[in-house]
Amino acid sequence: MVTQRNGNGAINGHGSLRIVSKGACFAKPQAAGTVSHDVIATIIQLITGAQARWVGIDPSDEHGVAPQRIYFANHGSNLDAPVIWASLPAPLRRKARPVAARDYWQRGPIRRYLAEKVFRCVLIERRKVTASSNPLTAMEAALKAGDSLILFPEGTRTIDDEGEMNDFKPGLWHLARQHPHVQLVPVHLENLNRILPKGEVLLIPVLAAVTFGAPIQPQPDEDKLNFLHRAKQAVQELGGGGA
Repeated sequence: MVTQRNGNGAINGHGSLRIVSKGACFAKPQAAGTVSHDVIATIIQLITGAQARWVGIDPSDEHGVAPQRIYFANHGSNLDAPVIWASLPAPLRRKARPVAARDYWQRGPIRRYLAEKVFRCVLIERRKVTASSNPLTAMEAALKAGDSLILFPEGTRTIDDEGEMNDFKPGLWHLARQHPHVQLVPVHLENLNRILPKGEVLLIPVLAAVTFGAPIQPQPDEDKLNFLHRAKQAVQELGGGGA
């Protein structure tokens, strides 16, 4: 098991501290706004108390390079995408783009600024989907550009008090088939639906947890329904559940 401590290092299964050097393969000149993005990530972590764990996976490989990924998670709160984004080490965070509902994140100047300038969301239509606004088109464009995605395959927030997940929609399956080189990393979020329940605007002080798990891939003889069930189960197992 690997536990991510912060954006600069991780503790591996042998108990040693592995430092990701600022001069490693990630290094590049800082773009305008990078510092403010890191500050926002820190604020999100402080507000939610989010603790990130990496189980069966390292944030990056032995050369300090992270593969392109789709982080797919359970969905219970509007804080989910920002918390996953903030929990990633800074070099991974700069390449990760949450897939988010356009109607929510373009409502008001603050949300719009965060979505476009900070999180760099892949904004998708969820109410009036047409051939020209197919959500997969925007997601595929981001992957082709080399970005990673933060995705919620349930498609909507879970409102079950016990945290029971909805069935996954087929988007993850299609992306996995079209982009087999991209790692599919399950993520389990805990307590975010209690920090910001659906319909509420005030935060409740509860500690959150973010667990990143071992990547999965479609098997050669696996059909869509079996893959989506296995993907959902991978997220549930990180939270101590599973069917």
